[in-house]
Amino acid sequence: MLAKISTLALRGIEGCFVSTEVFISAGLPSYSVVGLPDASVKEARDRVMAAIRSSGFKVPPKRITVNLAPAEKKKTGTHFDLPIALGLIAAAEDSGAGLSEKLTNTVFLGELALDGSIRPVAGVLPMLVSLRNSGFRAVVPEQNAAEAALSGVPCFMASSLAQVVSWLKNEQQLVECVRSSFIPGHSSDLDFADVKGQNFAKRAMEIAAAGFHNILLVGPPGAGKSMLARRFGGLLPPMTEDEALETTKIYSVSGLVGSGRLVSQRPFREPHHTISDAALIGGGSNPRPGEVSLAHNGVLFLDEFPEFSRAAIECLREPLESWKVTVSRVRESVVYPARFILVAAMNPCPCGYLGHPVRECLCSPLQISRYRARVSGPILDRIDIHVKLAPMRYEDWEAAPCGEKTENIAARVLKAIEIQRRRYGASGAAASNAFMTAHDMRLYCSLPSGASNVLETAMNRLGFSARSLDKILRVARTIADLEGSAEIKKQHIMEAVQYRIMDKNDYGGI
Repeated sequence: MLAKISTLALRGIEGCFVSTEVFISAGLPSYSVVGLPDASVKEARDRVMAAIRSSGFKVPPKRITVNLAPAEKKKTGTHFDLPIALGLIAAAEDSGAGLSEKLTNTVFLGELALDGSIRPVAGVLPMLVSLRNSGFRAVVPEQNAAEAALSGVPCFMASSLAQVVSWLKNEQQLVECVRSSFIPGHSSDLDFADVKGQNFAKRAMEIAAAGFHNILLVGPPGAGKSMLARRFGGLLPPMTEDEALETTKIYSVSGLVGSGRLVSQRPFREPHHTISDAALIGGGSNPRPGEVSLAHNGVLFLDEFPEFSRAAIECLREPLESWKVTVSRVRESVVYPARFILVAAMNPCPCGYLGHPVRECLCSPLQISRYRARVSGPILDRIDIHVKLAPMRYEDWEAAPCGEKTENIAARVLKAIEIQRRRYGASGAAASNAFMTAHDMRLYCSLPSGASNVLETAMNRLGFSARSLDKILRVARTIADLEGSAEIKKQHIMEAVQYRIMDKNDYGGI
């Protein structure tokens, strides 16, 4: 006898339909799964059989074939346990009567324990989002109920296989998943007022937050690079509900959703410099999102930037340019979004004191050269703002914290962002100056009188690339927005140029 149960599979952060076909035929007792299952799906046999028996159902000792269609796509995950078990029960002639009526427009997700209880699985939200406007409903594990409700699809929670079968036979009702209201969270409780001095760097970080620009902080040890970076998230505006849904889908695939609520705070990811390139960018035999995707709509902070492996740093080229990551394998390619603000911090040399007014640099020219070579020119060219931090003076350290509070800076940032959202007719991080297209730049970044000479000098004498000039214009547009100016002025261009110039003598030509 043949039974068909609908379920879902993941392709990156998108869901797709999978038909679980179970066929029980005469022959020697056997069990086989076809349709490119991975190890977790193949191992489902013992879990499913034990769960069925523990729930009081029987499967005849015959030839069992399970097909996961479409067969050309790889199937990964333990959420296939529940649909396979229901298919076996429905296909068994003596116990499957009455199950077919509710199977038509329902998908089932869940991992089975040996006692028949249903355990939570990863990726529920992105899989269910694909069901919108399809007319399907879903049955999910009880622990995934809050996450499933976020999808906008009618969902029911179940705690055991027996409970699902009773629902299919109209013997009992399942509780429907209820969505909680979305409340944006604050990204950081740290205050910029705690950072003494470094007013130039604070101004640069305000501009970076207002336009979603990448920023590089270069300075000696103890200058305040990490303090500034960890307070940067507090300048960003609250997440919109669409942004929160996008980010939560990524976290769901990675099994990091937790309580099942939307990720309401902008992510702040701070991987250690020993991270592999696959963990940073995403990948693996079964591709999973990396840190750049987990930082989507938020901040990726790379402290001790040159200490990361050269391969890991070079992997940032694609997401810094196209704001997405493509992970290709033999059988499939998946695309993960990666629209983040890169905040990188580094010392000017291995010992950290190159160009220091008091302390002597102990590094040899060869050491400095190798240190610089770890961060390539193409990567630096993709970072909008470069800031040199001066060593902390005793006068600044001794003074009581009197800097501007984060909430005041964030208020100015939010005003500038509202201007950008009205300009581009969009919401979220996508409506930011950093992501302007060439068409947008022609419309909103016209050069003021006298600015051509500044840019000509920057390109011909300082060696700036065409990409660098585009970055300068984008930053200048953000500076104008912070001032509430409809047009870019010459002083905005000149300030933006300052954030691309580094002192070669003091900081190694970075």
